[in-house]
Parts: sequence; structure tokens; C-alpha cells
Amino acid sequence: MYLKPDEYKGTIPSDCLEQRLSDACRAIDGLTYNRIVKQGFDNLTEFQQGLIKEAVAKQADFIYQNAEFLESPLSSYRISGVSMSFDKANVLEIGSVTTTKEVYGLLVQTGLCYRGV
Repeated sequence: MYLKPDEYKGTIPSDCLEQRLSDACRAIDGLTYNRIVKQGFDNLTEFQQGLIKEAVAKQADFIYQNAEFLESPLSSYRISGVSMSFDKANVLEIGSVTTTKEVYGLLVQTGLCYRGV
């Protein structure tokens, strides 16, 4: 795990914090094509490590705050003339990972999101 529960400074309750951080780390690995795993977190620069920790915290918050939305197969619905759709303006879907533009922006700065070889 790239961010330990005692390093997290957000608002996720402690009873589900470890799971959300784990989910966030898996998402970050997917967005970076597992380059963190391959290189080893400790072998990255201090700058990269800081950005990754910040991205993990923000991704964990995003997952926690939007759990119902992320787990729902619906993108909109209509009942008795009232319709609702979910705004995805700030949300990115990259591969199988749903994240925010802010999280992805942090990861791009690490140089680990390049799709080339």
C-alpha cells in the first residue's frame, strides 16, 4: 500500500479506511500500467512518491464519496416524468478505472502514465 492509514488525513471512517486505500492503490496501479509495482515504490523519486501518495488519498476519497454511483449500472433514470442523470464532467474512465481529472493529473506528473513502451 502506497499510503498507510496513519498517513491519511481525510474524512474516511477508520472502519473502512484500509479497504478504500487498498482499492485506491489498485486503481493507481491500473492507471500507471503497474509501473510502480515493477519499479518498486521505494525506488521512485521523492517527488513521484509524494504525488502518488496524494493521488491515492484523493482516489480513496473519490471512491468513498461516490461508492453508490460507481457501483450502479445506471447513468440516468426517469420516473413519473422526473429524470435524473449523473454528471461525469470531472470523471475519467481509463481502462477499467474510474477516477477524477485531478487524480489523473497528479499521476501524469510522475511520468508513469505514458502508454508507450
